[in-house]
Amino acid sequence: MTDAAAAPAVSEKAPAWRRATLVAERRENASARTLVFDVPGWPGHLPGQHVDVRLTADDGYQATRSYSVAAPARGDRVELTVQRVADGEVSPYLVDDLPIGADVELLGPVGGWFVRRPGAPEPAILIGGGSGIVPLRAMLLTQVHGSASLRVLYSLRSPAELYFAADLTAAPDGLDREVFLAYTRRAPDGDPRPPARLTAADLAEHGLPASLAPAVYVCGPTGFVEAVTGLLLHAGHDPSKIRTERFGPSGG
Repeated sequence: MTDAAAAPAVSEKAPAWRRATLVAERRENASARTLVFDVPGWPGHLPGQHVDVRLTADDGYQATRSYSVAAPARGDRVELTVQRVADGEVSPYLVDDLPIGADVELLGPVGGWFVRRPGAPEPAILIGGGSGIVPLRAMLLTQVHGSASLRVLYSLRSPAELYFAADLTAAPDGLDREVFLAYTRRAPDGDPRPPARLTAADLAEHGLPASLAPAVYVCGPTGFVEAVTGLLLHAGHDPSKIRTERFGPSGG
């Protein structure tokens, strides 16, 4: 398996800082907001890449944080989904206060290993924990009719913390796609699965077999990524096909 932190960049050009204007937004849940920026001159990106966001205060103080892109490239538009971190410095402002029309700076795109190129021929399993679903949603949205099979396993605490409900719960409309939501603390009424962490049985029932040699993308907190990777290896998945991206405390 390979961790994104050790991956080379896709573009041979060094990423540059660009002005980004917030032009649209939507709430995903009580603690997460999707921000749509217009970034003139944006060079495009691949699902799974991330960007750095820089804020500058009136007194010149600057703060920078990294966020995964939440949607495929669409011209000069860059979509980020930010989760508010308690006592954080940047995320509370982005989630609660950044107004439409405000400018920030973006550096990117960054990262070249934890990516899935549009039209990739091999089937894939996308496994996200919490806000780790963000880069996987960008991969999910590149699937078109006739493209390879996708299986999504999304571990979240409760229905109140669901991201991208419209994308994840919509009928696949002929696409070879299945989405499984694994609630860990409270499941919705009528859900036959008791709340629990992802298990080997979940992967076997809702993933793809190792015999199909699927590409596997795992994103979430470090403990989640390590636990899921162990399950995948035990199930016989090729370590070279498992790509991981993990996150931990960053100052928010």
